[in-house]
Amino acid sequence: MSPPDVPPGRKKGISDAHALIAWHSSHSGWLHRYLVRTLHVQPSEADDIVQDTWLRISHTSLSDVEHPRAFLSRVAVNLFRDGRRREHVRSSHLRLVFDSCRDSIDPSAMAEQEGNLELERAILDLPESIRDVFILSRFRSMTNRDIAAQLGISVKTVEWRIGRAIELCAHRLRG
Repeated sequence: MSPPDVPPGRKKGISDAHALIAWHSSHSGWLHRYLVRTLHVQPSEADDIVQDTWLRISHTSLSDVEHPRAFLSRVAVNLFRDGRRREHVRSSHLRLVFDSCRDSIDPSAMAEQEGNLELERAILDLPESIRDVFILSRFRSMTNRDIAAQLGISVKTVEWRIGRAIELCAHRLRG
C-alpha cells in the first residue's frame, strides 16, 4: 500500500527503504527478545516470525507509524497467532485422518500380517540346508523324492529336515 502522496502504480520511495533499514537495525533484536520472552517461543521460531514481520511491513509506509515497537509487536503477534491457528487446523486434520485409518484397520488382519511376517523371518533364519528343503517342499510343491534327487540326499534326510524346520519355526513362533 503506497502512501497518499505517491501516485498510483509507483513503488515506495528511497526514503521508505531507508526507514525500513533504520527500523530493522534499531528494532530487530528487541523484537526477537520480545517474542521469546512474551510468547515463550523457541529462538528459531522467533527468528522466523521476525523475518516474516519485516516482510509483512516492507509494503507499509513507515512514516505514518507513530509507535514503531507497538506496531512491530502487533504485526509479530498476529503472525504468531496465524501460525498457531494453521498448526491447530493441520494437527486436527491429521488426527481425523489417523482416527479414520485406525478405525478401518481390522485387528485380526493386522495380527495375521504380523504372524506371516514373523513366520517369514523364522524360515529365513533356519540353517541353510534345512531352509532349502523346507522351501522346496512347502513353496515349490516338490515331492520328497524330487527334493532328494535335486539335492543329492536321501528321502529320509528330506523328511527329517522338513520335520526339523517345522519344529524350529514352531518354537520360534511360540517363544
